[in-house]
Amino acid sequence: MAPFVARFSPAPTGFLHVGSARTALFNWLAARHAGGELKLRVEDTNAALYKPEFLDSILQTLEWLGIGFDGDPVFQSQRADVYREAMGRLLASGHAYYCDCTQEDVQARTKENKTPGYDGFCRERGLTAGAVRFRIPDDGTTEFDDVVRGHVVFEHAALGDFVIQRGDGSATFFLPNAVDDVDMGITHVIRGEDLINVTPNVLLLREALGHTDRPVFAHLPLLVNGQRKKLSKRRDDVSVESYRERGYLPEAFANYLAVLGWGPKDGVEIRPMAEIVELFELEDVVPSPAFFDVQKLDHFNGEYLRAMTAEEFDARTKLWLGPIADSPGWTRMAPLVQERIVTLAEAKPMVDFLFGDPVMDAAAWEKAMVKGPNAAELLQRARAAYVECNWDAETLKGVTLAVGEELGMKLGKAQAPIRVAVTGRTVGPPLFESLEVLGRDETLARVDRALGRLGTG
Repeated sequence: MAPFVARFSPAPTGFLHVGSARTALFNWLAARHAGGELKLRVEDTNAALYKPEFLDSILQTLEWLGIGFDGDPVFQSQRADVYREAMGRLLASGHAYYCDCTQEDVQARTKENKTPGYDGFCRERGLTAGAVRFRIPDDGTTEFDDVVRGHVVFEHAALGDFVIQRGDGSATFFLPNAVDDVDMGITHVIRGEDLINVTPNVLLLREALGHTDRPVFAHLPLLVNGQRKKLSKRRDDVSVESYRERGYLPEAFANYLAVLGWGPKDGVEIRPMAEIVELFELEDVVPSPAFFDVQKLDHFNGEYLRAMTAEEFDARTKLWLGPIADSPGWTRMAPLVQERIVTLAEAKPMVDFLFGDPVMDAAAWEKAMVKGPNAAELLQRARAAYVECNWDAETLKGVTLAVGEELGMKLGKAQAPIRVAVTGRTVGPPLFESLEVLGRDETLARVDRALGRLGTG
């Protein structure tokens, strides 16, 4: 059996896009499933856009997702001599030629001749300087079998001679791609569907350089938004780092990425990554676009949070809670919060009213205190009952239920003004457990402030 060697090739000119993260993950899953290797190749030849901090961010984010690489990374910026040598061979064999056409020249001839693409104007001019173009065969096709898309055919007449070296001597994407895949022993090229059109160019370059063997290709489905449009950094939230900063768990995020275009045969999507590695097959990837659904991601993340032990949850929330992480109040509320939050970042806002004056939400006040029935009278009666009753969640619930019944209100309606008075919001952890932790004196003080604001204190 041939070895399995895949590669992930980021261009470090910005943050890690969720689509790129999914590509990296699928490469990693396929390599680990096959017992093979995943190599890192950094496409850093664009000096104007490349910044080391971008690469650091990408690698840290991949590590956060649990994606690792085998061997030392390959930096294309360090292989310019290799690409120049390959360029010389292509020029000497007649597979490439110099071209001095400007973009305006090409566009003018395209408009005049009404034919798309480059017209081969410089093929026989015998130039010795300028950019370098690869000479596409005049006839025939380039064909390959794609694991995801089946048999793919490109007519040579529709391709057009493409630039493989710029006028400044730097190689374009195509040549390094072809040369590096050979030198790195890449057996499987797993990448996004948007790169399928570069495949015939790379295959023709490989053949011209004397390499007739081919890697296995798998072009993954695009990720789309709710309008079924390709995810765009101008329009959509596509930075993996952004989701990390908002408190998503790496194991949940990676699990969700794994089912974007692939799914286990048993239909169970939320499962440990070790099981996903065991089940993952490139042949099971579907060609149709995959919807990146944040609501579904939230579901995955919530399920992972609720599956944690109390100790795990406590450890994972410490970074987000700050000093309150070690308070008795948090220890009491943590299990209740764990059942209700979707991301780790939501933990502190869920309980911050316990550790300082609450920030009153204007819409919550309007709904519960102004538009709600009998808010002032309910607060007055609840306050009177709270002064004397035992201070535990069960007693507080019973007392509030009785006050509500006196006013013809069910418990849900009765507790709404109390919740807003005490927490400043209409939603949060269970009210009566919150009151127990907050304490009698502080609860009564907040009810008094709310009554004062209503003009009945």
